[in-house]
Amino acid sequence: MSLVGAPAPDFELPDQHGSAVRLSSLRGRPVVLAFFPFAFTGVCTGELTAIRDTLIPAVGETAHVLAVSCDSMFSQRVFAETAGLDFPLLSDFWPHGAVASAYGVFDHDRGCAVRGTFVVDAGGTVRWDVVNALPDAREVDDYRRVLSSLGAA
Repeated sequence: MSLVGAPAPDFELPDQHGSAVRLSSLRGRPVVLAFFPFAFTGVCTGELTAIRDTLIPAVGETAHVLAVSCDSMFSQRVFAETAGLDFPLLSDFWPHGAVASAYGVFDHDRGCAVRGTFVVDAGGTVRWDVVNALPDAREVDDYRRVLSSLGAA
């Protein structure tokens, strides 16, 4: 089920440092919201380092980039430090997977988010989404193309 054209479900989650991040407070700039299954796994680490190395330098201050998993905030912190990730990694740990469920990307059998990505425009509407199977990495260039169409890359 695609959310394109719908208001993005609002949420507030802690980042890897325990600071609350509320989606609706980020209005004014587009947001890339990348759900990932588990910290410390090969594909997730590769995707998030690609976001760090390619997407974030390309968008600079024109967009927010958030990654979300059901790992605890403490796991997210160690993962961010270990992998050198300096952008917000949000913890959808409790209630477990509530935000991933609101976006339709929670795998109840595995207890994790699947690889769902959503681009939310500056006004809070989902403009693009894609869901990949757990073993399939996403293409960072796809995010850049969508953000460019919104004037943010």
